[in-house]
Amino acid sequence: MQVHNFNAGPSMLPNEVLYKASKALIDFDGLGMSILEISHRSEAFLQVMAEARQLVRELLQLDEDFEVLFLHGGASTQFMQVPYNLLDAGETAGYLDTGVWASRALKEARLFGNVEIVASSADRNYCYIPKSFTVPKHLKYLHITTNNTIYGTQWHQIPEVEVPLVADMSSDIFSRQLNFNQFALIYAGAQKNMGPAGVTLVAVRKSILGKVNRLIPTILDYRVHIQHESIYNTPPVFAIYISMLTLRWLKEQGGIAVIEKRNEQKAALLYREIDENPLFRGTADPADRSKMNVCFVMNDPALEKEFLEFCKKEDIVGIKGHRLVGGFRASIYNAMPIESVEYLVESMRYFARKHG
Repeated sequence: MQVHNFNAGPSMLPNEVLYKASKALIDFDGLGMSILEISHRSEAFLQVMAEARQLVRELLQLDEDFEVLFLHGGASTQFMQVPYNLLDAGETAGYLDTGVWASRALKEARLFGNVEIVASSADRNYCYIPKSFTVPKHLKYLHITTNNTIYGTQWHQIPEVEVPLVADMSSDIFSRQLNFNQFALIYAGAQKNMGPAGVTLVAVRKSILGKVNRLIPTILDYRVHIQHESIYNTPPVFAIYISMLTLRWLKEQGGIAVIEKRNEQKAALLYREIDENPLFRGTADPADRSKMNVCFVMNDPALEKEFLEFCKKEDIVGIKGHRLVGGFRASIYNAMPIESVEYLVESMRYFARKHG
């Protein structure tokens, strides 16, 4: 049975990655042990870690000042760890409030210093990206959430600022070409485009660290993890291994430039159907629509339950919208083949003819 998996995260992974990972569960690299059993300090795993970190550097084209880390705790831990390391008491950080995850990040930052909300789209339930705002030069850093999974919006033009730029890229990392060197720190939970839940990617400039006066608990100090090359304590070995395989797969596809074109094709196909189909309408402003999370509703809400049941029968899973906004959400991350998007589009057309 072929399932068309539109889950927002954890989300689908490339079949090649799953196949290789399944073999490694029994016997990793001919060692006679599962990847779940090997020591995190063994030469075999050190090679996995080294390749994963190097692939991140290569795919994002990071300069030498960056260090690449694989950490525990998900992006939600980074909401706290970023200001813990970067924001002193009495200093001010700026946050762009474009959704739930941005709001949670700024809430955590308030525990460590002052927070200024530089711009927000909360006035229209986060259905757009703020356009006109001024970034004060006194900010210790500016935090941005590049893609908003719940509301289906995305920053298509990254702000050019004179303060260090920190980005939560959990849901669009490796999906499009950007000048990643314009950032001071990037973090991303793996479970969208990079791997399974359980590991978090951090790319941080060494030059921004060590400038706060507070004592930082060892496990939360980026400098400690840099010194120990992400193996200060036992890392999530299996999650990092699958992330390495996924990054290797992405490189084999041709890298971010190639995957970006595929993502644009998928998004254009689905948004075109939403705009042309009389039963559906998009919820995000067209100029700010996400190419990762396509959010839409039905013009007749009474049909939504029936459409969800129809999708279930057609093996279309993960299409239900987030509870905060309702409707539907189709997450079309890197591993999503265009054939599944085409299948969803045909299913929407069939449902419209049935109710036309």
